[in-house]
Amino acid sequence: MATQGEPETPSLTAPAPSARARSRRLTVEIWIVMGLSLGRSGVYAVVNILDRLTRGPLGDQTATLNPPLSERPYWDLLYQVLSLTFALIPVALALYLLSDTGRNPFRRIGLDLSRPGRDFGWGLALGAIIGIPGLGLYLAGRALGITVSVQASALDPYWWAVPILILAALKNGLLEEVLVVGYLFERLREKRWRLWSIIVVSALIRGSYHLYQGWGPFFGNVIMGVVFGLFYCSRWGRRRVMPLVIAHTLIDVVGFVGYALLPVAWLAALGMT
Repeated sequence: MATQGEPETPSLTAPAPSARARSRRLTVEIWIVMGLSLGRSGVYAVVNILDRLTRGPLGDQTATLNPPLSERPYWDLLYQVLSLTFALIPVALALYLLSDTGRNPFRRIGLDLSRPGRDFGWGLALGAIIGIPGLGLYLAGRALGITVSVQASALDPYWWAVPILILAALKNGLLEEVLVVGYLFERLREKRWRLWSIIVVSALIRGSYHLYQGWGPFFGNVIMGVVFGLFYCSRWGRRRVMPLVIAHTLIDVVGFVGYALLPVAWLAALGMT
């Protein structure tokens, strides 16, 4: 404090932002995070499905997941590892932004190993609840001609193909569940959105970036988003994304690795060749 006759030293502490300013800032932040990650993928997927619809029936078209990135095996491996690594940068950004209150962002959204048994049990159950009907929905979409033939892997059978596919599944689980559930739910809750509004927006975003696969996967992933959103906010989920990450990873591991290992005749029977 200044003595009598001396000027007051101005405070260097910035005033706390108003609730309205905080809400506007969160809106901009959400658009940036989504624009750098799954929101961008959603826009591309919408354009892709429109492109496909102008080409001909969806049932006659193919979408390839996990394509090779080089014709030379070890360069392909290097490119695959780099692609998986940089794809997780938005996850790191979201976690960093969620630490703005001083809370541990991993604990804030339940992305930790504090309850491994419980999380794995729920992850396995959710994986079965979503994965088995999801396969049926895919087959129905193929039969109706509204879903493209999805080739889950085009990697050559090198020794590293299966480990890369498992890491790709883990990447998808982390990227999607941390962003469209953990991060988005926390931020929209801060903006005082109603729970059902948050769940619907999250589910539609999830469905949007799968549109390139056709209408079946779009609706299937919207349903998945609703189920995962309800679980996250329930007394069983307890605002933990770890069971969702586990469930999503298991679903993709079965899809990716199963596609790489199943006989061609089985894949043909499933409409996946």
